[in-house]
Amino acid sequence: MKSRRRPGLPAFVDPYVAALVATVALAALLPATGAAQTATRTASEAAIALLFLLYGVRLSTREALAGLRRVRLHVLILLSTFVLFPLLGLAALRLAPGLLSPQLAAGLLFLCVVPSTVQSSVALTAAAGGDIAAAICAGTYSSLVGLAATPLLAAWLIGPGTGLSADGLLRIAGQLLAPFVLGQLLRPRLGAFVTRNRRALGFLDRGSILLVVYAAFSAGMEQGIWNRVTPGRMLGLLAVLAVLLAVALTGTHAVARLARLDGPARTAAVFCGSQKSLANGLPMAAVLFGGRAALAVLPLMLYHQMQLMVCAALAGRWSRRVIGEPAPRTAPAAPPAPTGG
Repeated sequence: MKSRRRPGLPAFVDPYVAALVATVALAALLPATGAAQTATRTASEAAIALLFLLYGVRLSTREALAGLRRVRLHVLILLSTFVLFPLLGLAALRLAPGLLSPQLAAGLLFLCVVPSTVQSSVALTAAAGGDIAAAICAGTYSSLVGLAATPLLAAWLIGPGTGLSADGLLRIAGQLLAPFVLGQLLRPRLGAFVTRNRRALGFLDRGSILLVVYAAFSAGMEQGIWNRVTPGRMLGLLAVLAVLLAVALTGTHAVARLARLDGPARTAAVFCGSQKSLANGLPMAAVLFGGRAALAVLPLMLYHQMQLMVCAALAGRWSRRVIGEPAPRTAPAAPPAPTGG
């Protein structure tokens, strides 16, 4: 009997996450030290600037503005991403004090203020028969808001652990915001080139983020990070992440119903409102936490794989409800963000 699985449904195990795990293992076995560490750190800073330059070039301002019509949907997703998640993170740490080490607790709070994805949200929404155009716009708005909201919320919730001072704000502006704005300015000249070479540049995106992860975990090896992550702490972290994802999924679905969104828009709201972006989160963590970024990104990496497994299963279940129904609204095939979530 033929499978009823809709085309485009993501696999349970993200190959990109597997590459990230392999990069962490490489950093554990062969960390960059001395002059190599300095060179790796410099290269990762350049890679972060390049990433956000490409984000700026990819973003179509016209398409982003056109998507503003779905106001209720986008407000719901932004509130879930930047209000519900931080409140859940604070509640988890208050209800289970001591379950996580201070470094993992900071990483959990950082995870809660990271923007939503574009690529994964669009793929899941498409697989479940949802509103693809809404998912693209929602992920884009979340990424834009996250450029300012993520560092500020991280500084507020985590405090001195982020090292966010006046100098830190200037560093963030220089490494994240300035390249993004430059990319927007260069879009008329480079937009067509980036679109034509989307696949090749996607490999560049992912390679850059792998370099950022290698630099972060190489620095973490000098600090003995793995001596601070006991099996009990890891199990506690996984339990907290599972509850966080479950509440985010059920909460966004319930609120979307209360907001009287139609079925396709409700599907987009659930997936966009519960996802967290590796592509944005990992470079931001490297800028915010510097040499302390290794443990700060561990909750995000684990949550990303968990969200993919659960949401892929959920999208497969929902897709069976729309087989034989008219095709959902579509949008341009290429979302304005890199792969890797």
